Parts: sequence; structure tokens; C-alpha cells
Amino acid sequence: MKKAAIVGERKAVLVEAPLPKIQNDEVLVKVHVAPMCSEYKKFIGGNVGDCLGHEAVGEVVEIAQPGPHQVGDRVVAMPLNGCGTCSLCLAGNYIHCLENKMFDCTMAQYIVKPAFILKKIPDDVSYEKASLACCALGPTFGAMQTMGVNVFDTVLVTGLGPVGMGAIVNARYRGARVIAVESNAYRSQLARELGAVDVIDPRDPDALAKIRSYCKQDGPDYAIDCSGAVPAHRLCIDAVRRRGKIAFVGESHVETPVTISKDLIRKGLHLFGSWHYNLNDFSKIMEVIQHSPLVEKMITHQFPMSRIQEAFETSAQQNSVKILLKPWE
Repeated sequence: MKKAAIVGERKAVLVEAPLPKIQNDEVLVKVHVAPMCSEYKKFIGGNVGDCLGHEAVGEVVEIAQPGPHQVGDRVVAMPLNGCGTCSLCLAGNYIHCLENKMFDCTMAQYIVKPAFILKKIPDDVSYEKASLACCALGPTFGAMQTMGVNVFDTVLVTGLGPVGMGAIVNARYRGARVIAVESNAYRSQLARELGAVDVIDPRDPDALAKIRSYCKQDGPDYAIDCSGAVPAHRLCIDAVRRRGKIAFVGESHVETPVTISKDLIRKGLHLFGSWHYNLNDFSKIMEVIQHSPLVEKMITHQFPMSRIQEAFETSAQQNSVKILLKPWE
């Protein structure tokens, strides 16, 4: 089979690899769509390797043992893996399983997944739209489920990459107002088209005041950071109203200063991290995909995987939202 590989700085190719073998409860999936996420950072940095991607949708072609799926099922392959038997996995929170594997290698023609982590795609949903149930909509959908976002709320979204754009789509589907923070002109314009009431440049010294100016109370009800940037973390903490909630979705390996008394105790904020959504909510995220008129705007580019170099170059330019690879083209 063919799979994508980075072979040098800003150089990507396809390589041959053996067909993966399955055992126990595993399922072999023929990948029809592999969305691109943050892999462009490896492309830019020249991180050589042939295990790329963590999102995929496709068709079940082989099953190791009887289970919930049949050959021919159309499925979403959830990011990462889990053991399937611990309390977290059984409750649907597999993403936090202690045995979770960090690499999936989904930019390939075939992948292997545990059966429990594959979810069937409704008949009226295309592979392309179903792929948004992974990182495009998933992390912020899970955050909004936890926070209980609804039509009466205002949500601040910082960072408008694919995940941040998904936050706008999720919030608008729930009827909430969205204020966004982003410096990329392309994404700022698209955010407005998706229904954000305003997109504020984080470099604006009056950013905090502008955010609060849209709120009748002392700030937005909720905030979701999708950037992983420390200044964005602080903006969320400072902007959200008292007793508000903040979800951190964007990955960060830098410490953010938080004052326990001022930020948490006296302001009464709830801070938490959101990586993915509970698997029991899969049917609900499918409802967003089936009924939201905004989801198709998230798919800005599609490439045959044979044009992997061009796909990575496009991703690295950051004038895109979700880029979909077609491994069989």
C-alpha cells in the first residue's frame, strides 16, 4: 500500500509499505478520506517520518473477530486509540485512556483500528463531511457539551485554525453568539461568513475592551482557546465573565500564569481541557454535520494523496481550513 512520508525540510512523498495485519478485536479500514491537521509543522521543520495523520474515514474491509462491524461498513476512525476495557473507555472517554497510542498513521491507504473506536457513518452523509467528526468539529463539540453552550450564550473563540473554525460552526448550530480572535486575514473573513459577530486582532491593545463591548454582562459566558498561545489563554481568563467557563483545546507546552485567588477563587472561573468528545455523543455530532448549513465551508481544499507535496505546501501557507486527502487518487 501507499502512505505519505516527510523525507526532508518541506519535502513530502508517497512510499510503499506492507499491508497492516489485524488481530484480536482489530479492524482493517480502507481509507477514503484522511483530513490534514497540524502535520504541516513537521513538514516545515523537516521531521522525517512515514507515520503521519490521526484522522480518517473509510470502509471496513477485514475483521479479526465478530464484533459491532461488518465488511462494507462506512466508518469514522476516531483519533488515537484506547484499550476498550478500562472505565474511561467504557464510559466513552477513550481519549484519556492510559494505554492510548499517540500515533495512527492515517495518511495511508489502509489503517488498523480497534473495533470499538469506529463509528458508523449515516447513509446520507458523505465521507468528506463525515471526516469533520474528528478534529474539525470534535474537540470543541466536546467542550461545548461539557459547558452546556446554548442559544442564550456568548462564546469567545481564540485561534481560528480548523479547530477554531469548528468552534464557530458548533456554537452557531446551538444558536450562541460568537466573538472570535484571530490575526490571519483569510480566516478572519471566513469566520465572519460563518456568523461571528466580530473578529478581533489579538495584537490590538484594545482587544479586551472590544470583546467586553459585545456583552451585556462583564464578559462572554464561555471561552474556547484553540491556539495554544499563552497570550490567548490570558485573554480568555481576563475576558470571560465571573462564574464563566473556559475550555483549553489548543496544545501548548509553555506555562500560562494563573493566579489562584484572583482568577479562580474570587472570579469563580471553571477551567478545563478538552481533547475530544465522548463517543456516546457521536450521533449528536452527526446531527451537526447533517443539518448545519455551515459545515461544508470548512472543507476548503481536497487533494489526491498523489499530490502530497502540494497538499502540504497549501497547509503550510495557512490560507485554508480543512484539507482532505484522497489516498486512492
